[in-house]
Amino acid sequence: MHTLKMLASIAAGGAIGAMARYLATHWVMRFTGGTFPFGTLVVNVVGCFLMGVLVEALALRYHLSPTAQAFVVTGVLGGFTTFSTFSLEAGLLMERHAYGLAALYVGGSVFFAIVGLFAGLAFSRAWLS
Repeated sequence: MHTLKMLASIAAGGAIGAMARYLATHWVMRFTGGTFPFGTLVVNVVGCFLMGVLVEALALRYHLSPTAQAFVVTGVLGGFTTFSTFSLEAGLLMERHAYGLAALYVGGSVFFAIVGLFAGLAFSRAWLS
């Protein structure tokens, strides 16, 4: 069962991560213009880098309480980018030599995310028109 402390920790981290994403994305876009989503690209790559750093640091040297770990990994990085979790999961499949499953996961995730986007667009357009 999830404790209120755990959920509050994740929520607080998520708020911090979401604000950081907003600020970082807009900062990058000020310098790169608006023709390509460089802000999102940078945020996703940085989020993946931080996920890698944290996962290894927590596994090898630092030991956080489950609540503190959830605050940072699920909350802050989850709010900053869910792409970091996606990349971690795909990377773990590849490390386990489950290349076919990793390819299915990556391809399926991207494909169904885009399908979901278009389904949401169609739903809203139909509902609001």
